[in-house]
Amino acid sequence: MNNSINDILSNGAVRVAFVGVFVVLALFLLAETITLASNFGRPNTPATDTITVTGNGQAALPPDVAHVSFTVQNTAATVADAQTATTKQANAAFDFVKGKGIADKDVKTTSYNISPQYSYPSPCPRGTLCPVGSDTPKIVGYQVAETVQVTVHNLTIVGELLSGLGKLSVQNVYGPDFTLDDSTAGYDAARADAINKAKAQAMLLAGELDVHLGKVVNFSESSGGYPMPMYGLGMGGVASAKAEVAPNIQTGENTYTASVSITYEIR
Repeated sequence: MNNSINDILSNGAVRVAFVGVFVVLALFLLAETITLASNFGRPNTPATDTITVTGNGQAALPPDVAHVSFTVQNTAATVADAQTATTKQANAAFDFVKGKGIADKDVKTTSYNISPQYSYPSPCPRGTLCPVGSDTPKIVGYQVAETVQVTVHNLTIVGELLSGLGKLSVQNVYGPDFTLDDSTAGYDAARADAINKAKAQAMLLAGELDVHLGKVVNFSESSGGYPMPMYGLGMGGVASAKAEVAPNIQTGENTYTASVSITYEIR
């Protein structure tokens, strides 16, 4: 028996295999020992000695982009004629907008509608007999409307854009809606402010309670709304054609808010 074991161990490959197994086993036992040492004294149940603090953060950031929407609509006896008129006017608006340096990717049609237009007959005089079908609305034409959204990165031209659209007699202009190109940047800044305030509150409470803060055991957050400057124009016909002076548009700042709740283990 001993000779068999010696024969096996005398094989170099087998010896290397045995050494490898022993090394892996030793490393496993070392890792388990470190884990037990790091968890020594820690209960397996969730922490019950905790404090919870809240923080309300705020960030005011200047906008770097504006959204302007406008609608072009025309009415004609047939759908084709209404579409032709609307397309011609919309193309003129597109040429103007892109002439202001707006990229193709920042001009987007958001809706295109074709609606029948009706005439409603006057009610028959009281006491008279109305002909059959005389009270039925009749289609007298069609309205075609196209709504377009423009994203403006150069905020210095917003006033010129609004004025120019007015001169083109587009029927409605909405905006500008000033915001951030990175939609999460404002909230991220507000949340960071909220977390800093919550941490300061936790440290203050720990000092007053004569305890030490441990690890964070719970965290939650919520965002709030923020005001967006809005500039609305309802333009059409002669009134829009007289828009000679570019509006003086003020971008201001948008205020973003966030709230957090943090629970700390205390010792």
